[in-house]
Amino acid sequence: MSDFFSTLADEFPQVGSGLWVTVQATVLGSSLALLLSFALGLAAGSRLLLVRGVSRTVVEFFRGTSLYIQLFWLYYAMPQLTGYELTPVLCGVVAFGLNYGAYGSEIVRGAINSVPRAQYEAAVALNMTPFHRMRKVILPQAWVQMIPSFTNLLIQLLKCTPLLWLISAADLMTVIQTVRDRTGESLTAYLTLLAVYFVLAYALTLMMNLLERTAKRRLGLHPGGRSLLRTRSAEPTLTAGGAR
Repeated sequence: MSDFFSTLADEFPQVGSGLWVTVQATVLGSSLALLLSFALGLAAGSRLLLVRGVSRTVVEFFRGTSLYIQLFWLYYAMPQLTGYELTPVLCGVVAFGLNYGAYGSEIVRGAINSVPRAQYEAAVALNMTPFHRMRKVILPQAWVQMIPSFTNLLIQLLKCTPLLWLISAADLMTVIQTVRDRTGESLTAYLTLLAVYFVLAYALTLMMNLLERTAKRRLGLHPGGRSLLRTRSAEPTLTAGGAR
């Protein structure tokens, strides 16, 4: 064990670089996933059949194919097909964004559909345009309901970042694996990885809890003082109209 940590200390710059790659892939991948979630989720509710059809096709394709295959296709197959080669980290960002964006679109669609019909009718009665209805009335209420599910997706995306090791990206998994190979300390190496990923996942949970508190306060809801540290639950969220 002492050999592992002494070697890890000697490789500290590489450890920091690998951790940065992991965080970078998580942040950029989740940003792309969030963008696609809203684009595909809103398109799924369009009145145009073509728009709904394109959204459903994209969602079902990326949900129905393996993330492993998507990652390998972007890194190994796409350069042969298009002549463009992406860096390993960028391949990971695109693969994570497309895959989790497809899952996230269902969160957006479901949350928007769960807003009480009376809220739509009130916005129409106030002569609000469809854009302003969505931005001012529907999305603020739906967003509160999306956050717990998005938190779960974000943590799942973080836990998939070790796949970058398979396409030669110098992420945290790659660095720890190198130290393990040099020391032969498999138990210590993988316990260290478990601890690091747990800390990262819990930090993300706290950040999303804070975001949820802020979103609720904007709706006039007042979460309890312990809500920042609570775990995710499946309890329905109150909307501004008081409906569950």
